[in-house]
Amino acid sequence: MKKVLVICGATATGKTALAANSALALGSEVISADSQLIYRGLDIGTAKPTEEEKLGVPHRMIDVVNPKEKYSVSDYKIAAMAHMQRLINGGKIPVICGGTGFYINSLLFDLGYGGTQGDDKVREKYARILEERGKEYLFSLLEKVDEPSSKTIHPNDTKRVIRALEIYELSGKRKSDQCDELNPVCDYLAVAIDYPRDELYLRIDKRVDEMFDRGLVEEVKGLLSEGVDENCQSMQAIGYKEVLEGLKNGYSQSTMRDIIKKNTRHYAKRQITFFKKLPSLVWIKPDCANTVYVLELLND
Repeated sequence: MKKVLVICGATATGKTALAANSALALGSEVISADSQLIYRGLDIGTAKPTEEEKLGVPHRMIDVVNPKEKYSVSDYKIAAMAHMQRLINGGKIPVICGGTGFYINSLLFDLGYGGTQGDDKVREKYARILEERGKEYLFSLLEKVDEPSSKTIHPNDTKRVIRALEIYELSGKRKSDQCDELNPVCDYLAVAIDYPRDELYLRIDKRVDEMFDRGLVEEVKGLLSEGVDENCQSMQAIGYKEVLEGLKNGYSQSTMRDIIKKNTRHYAKRQITFFKKLPSLVWIKPDCANTVYVLELLND
């Protein structure tokens, strides 16, 4: 049997339920690999699982960070790897669940992430440039120093643009010239639920509607009242940044919904593209997305 089970893929595909049921059957725990579930207080817009949805299964790496704090992939890897190793040492199969590809890769592979450690001062410099001069100017800086990377990073993905600029400034080498091979550090089974695109988009639209019905706007207002503003990393999440923008500009909730739906669909497409590169990933049809089938795959 594989040592690690990974349930990944696009948002709104039912990962949470499949992971909880699989971990319950395995007598194990779920390790979240979602860059927004780590934040306390971001519940509705992240579709954070309720206690009922957890099925009594321990879920790790959820609600571990103050929403005013920054949190890196390296921070995640250190904390999540400790849970993963503890379960493996105890003879259990960790169930990693989420849609943040960099988090998942950090646990499954020996990656150097360009061999360049992060530097807060350099990141803050580019963050100021972004705020003062905009994403188009920031992206133009990347085009000048690392044109190949500019061909693969979208100008709106400012976090990755800043990281590529950071790597170049600190190492003098282009991110595009640094290849991180995917060398597994464990024996794993990775599965993703493969919904037809039109059906996936309907699921996304329904989820966004449910978020507004549950009080997403009120949740954002509450975070703002606690000092969690647009400059916080946590507020860059889809759902939160659009509501922040909407509140600032007087958008109707209907307009906010439409923008979030559109951006979430685009995000789902990027997730699918990312996970298609995950070695040995098994795409399963929705009607096969059950614990019995997953356990069969684990034993193959």
